[in-house]
Amino acid sequence: MERFHPIGVPGEPWGEAEKRQWFESQSVQRSYRDEVLARLDGLDDTFEVYQYGALSIDPERYPLMAVKVASERADVPWALITGGVHGYETSGVQGALTFLASHASSYRDRLNLVVAPCVSPWGYETVNRWNPNCVDPNRSFTPGTDVEESASLSGLLADLGEDVLVHIDLHETTDSDESEFRPALAARDGLQLEPGAIPDGFYTVGDTENPQPEFQAAIIAGVAEVTHIAPADDHGQIIGSDVTQPGVIEYRNAEWGLCAGVTRARFTTTTEVYPDSPQATPAICISAQVAAVRAGLDFVLANV
Repeated sequence: MERFHPIGVPGEPWGEAEKRQWFESQSVQRSYRDEVLARLDGLDDTFEVYQYGALSIDPERYPLMAVKVASERADVPWALITGGVHGYETSGVQGALTFLASHASSYRDRLNLVVAPCVSPWGYETVNRWNPNCVDPNRSFTPGTDVEESASLSGLLADLGEDVLVHIDLHETTDSDESEFRPALAARDGLQLEPGAIPDGFYTVGDTENPQPEFQAAIIAGVAEVTHIAPADDHGQIIGSDVTQPGVIEYRNAEWGLCAGVTRARFTTTTEVYPDSPQATPAICISAQVAAVRAGLDFVLANV
């Protein structure tokens, strides 16, 4: 097997030494405190900001924060918004924060909202999909997981003690998936690198076991007013999965340990924007995430 990644021996899974080498090659590229925690500090008293955990690599630097409506109501459903499960996916984090600052208060009488804007703060600072242990948190939402980012969010939900009706998980698909993450993943697992393609545009991922096509379609329609929707490729697919309707594919959320499956909510979706598109900007991607959240919540409120 030809070498396609600088770490490890091609064809051999990484051991602890290779994982340590990968970790030591990472560096801080932006500030979680300045770009996330400071924005939470700026929220008004409509919402309660609280800590639900911390990353052991540096608990002071990486507190895990959530926001919920300050006055919970027993007669309205619960909704969860998550961002930054993959820390490098910027618009998921900033989209969740922008929704909180600009729109969330308008839902307070109709929904009990919980927002975890940056599930993986070390990944946010170092612009990484993995956590410090070379593990993808978005494949780790499984019973008894020891992955801190995933276990902490699961603990937040257990402490909440409420059934969540809708969960919207905000993500990006970037060119770096193909240039950095997929080569690292194949090298880590001792596999041959299989090249792929990055879709140009927004799409959502529904749950194969609970697809909710009308809900997904409402999100696509809302986002289409902000940015373009990813077309299917020549095989009728997006990133190797069949397109079930324009801009929508499906995964087995719970089976794959995806964040979107952690609540087993009736309405779930994973959003995916494409920040490297020539038709997009960082501001457009953030606006698309906000549009997705609003369209999803509005659909649920109108149809439940």
